[in-house]
This record gives sequence, C-alpha cells and structure tokens, in this order.
Amino acid sequence: RFYEKVQALHQDPEASVDNPLLAFSLIKRLHSDWPSVIYSDEATRNTQALHAGLREVEQELPGAEDLGGAARALMRLQDVYALSVRGLARGVFQRAGPPPLYSPGRRVSLSADDCFHVGKVAYDTGDYYHSIAWLEEAVSLFRLSYGSWNLGDRSSLEDALDHLAFSYFMAGNISHALSLSREFLRYADPRNQRVLRNVAKYKKLLEMGTGGCRGPPPPLSPSHALLGPLSPQPAPKQLLHLSCSYETNSSPYLLLQPAKKEMVQIQPYVALYHDFITDAEAETIKGLAGPWLQRSVVASGEKQQKAEYRISKGAWLKDTADPVVRALDRRIAALTGLDLRPPYAEYLQVVNYGLGGHYEPHFDHATSTKSPLYRMKSGNRIATVMIYLSAVEAGGSTAFIYANFSVPVVKNAALFWWNLRRNGNGDGDTLHAGCPVLAGDKWVANKWIHEHGQEFRRPCSADPQD
Repeated sequence: RFYEKVQALHQDPEASVDNPLLAFSLIKRLHSDWPSVIYSDEATRNTQALHAGLREVEQELPGAEDLGGAARALMRLQDVYALSVRGLARGVFQRAGPPPLYSPGRRVSLSADDCFHVGKVAYDTGDYYHSIAWLEEAVSLFRLSYGSWNLGDRSSLEDALDHLAFSYFMAGNISHALSLSREFLRYADPRNQRVLRNVAKYKKLLEMGTGGCRGPPPPLSPSHALLGPLSPQPAPKQLLHLSCSYETNSSPYLLLQPAKKEMVQIQPYVALYHDFITDAEAETIKGLAGPWLQRSVVASGEKQQKAEYRISKGAWLKDTADPVVRALDRRIAALTGLDLRPPYAEYLQVVNYGLGGHYEPHFDHATSTKSPLYRMKSGNRIATVMIYLSAVEAGGSTAFIYANFSVPVVKNAALFWWNLRRNGNGDGDTLHAGCPVLAGDKWVANKWIHEHGQEFRRPCSADPQD
C-alpha cells in the first residue's frame, strides 16, 4: 500500500518538489511514515515469520560444504576440459579456440560476487593458480559495476583486490601484488595498516630483486593430466577386430531379443551393449535408489571413506527390492554367462554424478589383499557391468587411461569389461576414470561380479600368462 501511494504521488518527479503540498508529504513520508511501516507490528510479525520459515527448511538447504563442493566442481571442469574462466563467467563453455565445447540453450552468466566466491574457495585452500584466475574475473566485473549496489553481493571490489594481491604474492608475482595493493588503498581505506605494511614489504622485496613477474604454478595435477586428450583413433590393427553384432551367448533368454553388441576395444576387452534396459526400467531403478543416496566412499586400506577424487552419491539395491532389479540380474547373467547368485556378485550399485561429478583413475578390482573386497570371501572382482541410466548433454565419458580410449554416455546401454585376466591377475589396462559431468545429470548402475563361482564359466587358459 505504501509503495502504491508513492507511485501515485510521484509520477512526475519535478512536481514533487514544485508543489509545496507534495513536498511536505514527501518529507513527512520519509521522516515518519516509512519508519512507521518498517517498525509496525505487521512488519515485525512478517520478519519473525520469515525467520521461522527459514529455520524450518534450513536443514534441507545447501550448506557450506555443498557450496564449496560446487565451486571446486567449476574449477575441475575448468582444468579437465581446458575451459576459459572468462568464458565460464559469461556462460560460454569455451576452449582456446572455436567452436565452444558445449552450447547451453539458455546462457547463464556469473556475477562478480559469484566469481569472488569460487576464487575464495581456492584461496582458502592455498590453491593460488585457481584463485588468481577467478579473482581476476571478479575484479574485472566489480570494476564495471563499481559504486552500484547489487542485492546478494557479500563481497566487493576491495575484497577481491585484497585476496588477489596476496594470491599473486604467493605465486611469486610481487610487482603485480604491489600494484593491486595500491589500487586497494585508492578504493578502500588509504590508512589500512595491514595493506600499508604489505606495500612496504613488496617494495622492499622488489628493491632486493626478488619476485618479478613469475606467474602461478602449472594448472594440471597429475590426476587431471591423466584425463587429458585421448588419441582420436585406435591403431589400424585393432580396428580390424572391432565390430557390431547381435549376441545370444547361447542363452535361451536372449533368443527372441538378442543383445546389440558393439566391440569397443580388444585389449582390454570392452563391449558396449546398446538398449540393454528400457526407459521405464531406468526410471524405476533411479526412483528406488533416490531416497537412499549417500555421498560415495572409496576403499582406504581396510576402511572406507569419502574422497575428493570421487564426487558422487550412491545407493545399493538388493534383487529383492523390485522385480526390475531381479530381471536385470537375470539379463546380466544371460549376457555374460557368469553366476550372479549370492555371494558371487555384489548388490546393484546406483550412482548419481551431479555438478562436476567425477571419479579419478582407479581399478574396480582390488590391488591389495587388505582391501575390504577380500572380506567378502568370494574372491576379487572378475568383471564389471556398468549401465548408463541417463543421457548427459556434455562430459561424463568413461576413460580408460592406459589403453587410451573413452566411451561416451549412451543412455540405456551397458558397458562390460573383464577386470582380471584368466590367470587371476588384475588387468592393468582397465585403469579407468569417470570424466567430470560438464552438463547434465549422470546416473549409472554398477554390477560387480566376483571370481569365485566362475571357475567353469570362464576357465583358465593353457597359457599361464593369459
């Protein structure tokens, strides 16, 4: 009501001061009417209701860990896909040259405050390579809007300059740290004792000939380097053996509807089975797993724990959970010819990879006898069946690192590979990674089959090296 009154009275701004009645009502409104609205009983009750409403849903809202994880996801995508930070801030997923890696239907840009927060997450962990890139973008955007107030901004140009100056100092570029500190003093408090001490320190270091223009450290960690560019084509000799076929695997279960098999690689043996499940089955499995999803853990010695190198949520489904899960087990058994009866296979693991979700290079089979896998008394994981339950718009491929190839996400398809050689040793060529999801929501279901129970289904070879 107050706002409507103001709108009606001030359609012509000049009349507000020309007309003494309007001028009086304006002064009165600003002096007493507006504060009385702010401090009225209704406003107090509304504020209390707003606070109470927040408290009710606070536990379900994202926390600091979620926000930090989302910021680290953006940095991971920046590294793995060599994306420009300036492009990301403008809503463009751009590599060094055109075309863009991914073009969203609706471009969403980041604010200066958004970029500052990503840079601050890196800064707080001493990751000055990323903090410099993101804080530079924050400073650039804050300069464009300097003097204007934006709802939601919790940082400012001064904050960004302060953090960026120290990031450059830690990266060894003292001359740039000095110029940014001086700019901070111009915009903020020129008598800020801490920054004045920094300026004096930087000057002294430069006079001593220390720290000219060294930039930040190299961007890629060893694990990210493993996910770098893969060779575009397999060797010609391997191509001769790759084919597509309809497979029954001598199983009556597959006679009427054979499996659509695409041989992806000979060594390691990797096959992709298209249309392995239906859309309805995929949705059922996702729906069953949804309420039970927990942050995924990895084996660490004899324990399991969360780790930054695996960002996903997972749940386990027994075959008794639903007829769809039971039917899936029968289909996998028919396709692979392996025994999936307990305890020869694990429950179905359903995994969801969200924003920047990934899994760095790893083996599915245990490489140490201390692994929790050996407590299952059914031997090591002989084979993996990974079912893609959803499509993604970009990213999310399964990359086999040493074998130098990757398999994109194909909705409703199942990827199969042997983890162990026939002699029982682990196959080193199965080292693989789940590349970060660039755009979309990636769901997979994993079925791990163990070596015990398969002795006559996949017998040893006459060659002990096989």
